[in-house]
Amino acid sequence: MTDLRIRAAGPEDLDAVLAFWKTAAEGTSISDDPEGVERLVARDPEALLLAERDGELVGTVVAGFDGWRCHLYRLAVHPERRRQGIGTALLAAAEERFVRLGGRRGDAMVLRRNERAQHAWRAAGYAPEEQWRRWVKPLTD
Repeated sequence: MTDLRIRAAGPEDLDAVLAFWKTAAEGTSISDDPEGVERLVARDPEALLLAERDGELVGTVVAGFDGWRCHLYRLAVHPERRRQGIGTALLAAAEERFVRLGGRRGDAMVLRRNERAQHAWRAAGYAPEEQWRRWVKPLTD
């Protein structure tokens, strides 16, 4: 087994990323489509981080920074590759990116029902803030 490689996604990776999320990510978002991911990569080419091992996509994380807040989305590891340090390496790369950009605190959205993810985030040093509730409004049909 070769070393893990973490790199930013390019436009050529987007179809593979969307297919990967169907296998490895929990839940879906209104932006989980070719147009949404294309916009992300076009706006911030370093935000979507990929983990590869032996040429295979094994993990992703979106490390979005808007100049004020550091947001983490789509931390996903292939089900057959979990518990191998891939998620930890992706989070370390995302956190390094945030620090380099001047970020002060990372936050992540984690589904309440996804207990496996909650354990992973806790192990990485993150904690829930129960006083907050996410409010959403779709802007398109």
